[in-house]
Amino acid sequence: MSESWLKNAVFYEIYPQSFYSPEGEGVGTLQGIIDKLDYVKDLGCDAIWLNPIYDSPFKDAGYDVRDYKKVASRYGSNDDAKKLFEEAHKRGMHILLDLVPGHTSEEHEWFKQSSKPETNEYSGRYIWTDSWFKGIPGRPYIGGETERNGTYLLNFFKCQPALNYGWTDPKESWQSSMDSEEAKATREAIKDVCFFWLEMGCDGFRVDMADSLVKGDDTWHQTAAIWKEMIGDIKAKFPEAKFVSEWCCPYIAVNEAGFDMDFFLDHGGNGYNFLVRDYETEGGDRSYFRADSGVSCEKFLKEFVPAYEAVKDDGYFSLITGNHDTTRISYGLSDRERKLAISFILTLPTVPFIYYGDEIGMKYLELNSFEGGYTRTGSRTPMQWDDAVLTAGREGKLYLPCDPAADAPTVESETKIPDSLYSTIKSLLKLRHSEDSLSADAPFEVLYSREDSPLLVYRRGDLKIAVNPSNSDALADVDLGNVRPVWSVGEGKTENGTLKLRPQTFVIFK
Repeated sequence: MSESWLKNAVFYEIYPQSFYSPEGEGVGTLQGIIDKLDYVKDLGCDAIWLNPIYDSPFKDAGYDVRDYKKVASRYGSNDDAKKLFEEAHKRGMHILLDLVPGHTSEEHEWFKQSSKPETNEYSGRYIWTDSWFKGIPGRPYIGGETERNGTYLLNFFKCQPALNYGWTDPKESWQSSMDSEEAKATREAIKDVCFFWLEMGCDGFRVDMADSLVKGDDTWHQTAAIWKEMIGDIKAKFPEAKFVSEWCCPYIAVNEAGFDMDFFLDHGGNGYNFLVRDYETEGGDRSYFRADSGVSCEKFLKEFVPAYEAVKDDGYFSLITGNHDTTRISYGLSDRERKLAISFILTLPTVPFIYYGDEIGMKYLELNSFEGGYTRTGSRTPMQWDDAVLTAGREGKLYLPCDPAADAPTVESETKIPDSLYSTIKSLLKLRHSEDSLSADAPFEVLYSREDSPLLVYRRGDLKIAVNPSNSDALADVDLGNVRPVWSVGEGKTENGTLKLRPQTFVIFK
């Protein structure tokens, strides 16, 4: 793996419609993001993942793209996007756009043309059967809504017809192979979209549903082959372009498909879910960072360590504090528990992502679905900059309502508190950027972990890091050598080869 700016990067995910509206229009804009770049940089984040900004009917909050090459008017214009890239680069920051390659909106011009009964260059751009009376067994499809004699496959919502990248093992006359002309045309069209935005100045892409391209590909190997070709062609023109996949399988995404990073996502029952979102376990929340759970970190480590070892020479694993699809990390966790959990995420050998508002402890709100958000809507509420934003949100003047609680956190309030969650994250990111031992490719080793203990100790380069998320003191015979604490939440020390941590403590020793 060649040297990359990713090794020191910390990303900040921005949901554009909820981030900042400089004129108080109710919906966030690209100019609003430009206005807040210094805030993001000052926090310690030097890269941004920007959720979709393309023209869309917003039936799935922008993940139903109507025009890949046009910024949605609610956010501004293509010129505003270009200005955003330029202003980010002036600050030494990078911007990844959200690429949605598996489907478009049903209002996209490609689909309108593909829906016509006459054969044209877009007829094979989507997956159609050869009869209005023929469905697609075992898969979601729509019929009876177009003039074309056929039904079409969906990639997710009804508004998202699946683009055609072919089938692993075509069995029907209407199923294309991966090497068919129509499948190749789809790949070329998506590469063209990438070229368009890279030429404008973006630095790469987070790829939505990256594993969904080739149909019938249960092992993902064929989809990986498609990505390897596409990413290779794109990097031949833009060698510095970076790609992070929504895949949650780095063995495939990084090692085979050629992505620079892959997310460890919040899938029910997996290791990441177990850290902070283990809500559905019998007997109550047993998340590792719940102080009263008393569980070991072994479940996470058994998934994370092999995945990290598998990809560390080719790319990176990425951990998130949360994103637009998850409940916020504040849900079910106290302020102290969040401090420990986010400190853990920011000190592992990964490229971390902070979801906007998580740094001030914004809450998940129980809201009705809006723009296809459903249960995700409560994690997409307006960034709480100050009391004026809270008031506007509570009065229904913003994209979504704001936290109605009297003690709702704001940037204005949290930045003034020395030991707030915001201040904790900012100080840790300052340390991360000053210590090579906390870069994504610095050495990592688990020094202490037991099935019967919540205590975890690990090494990052020259640093030794210990965490005790429980309500009880933790002691272990772990000789860390001649070290002293350089950063901490809580109290911890070493004496005569014994490590002692007070309850709910996270310590970095050097």
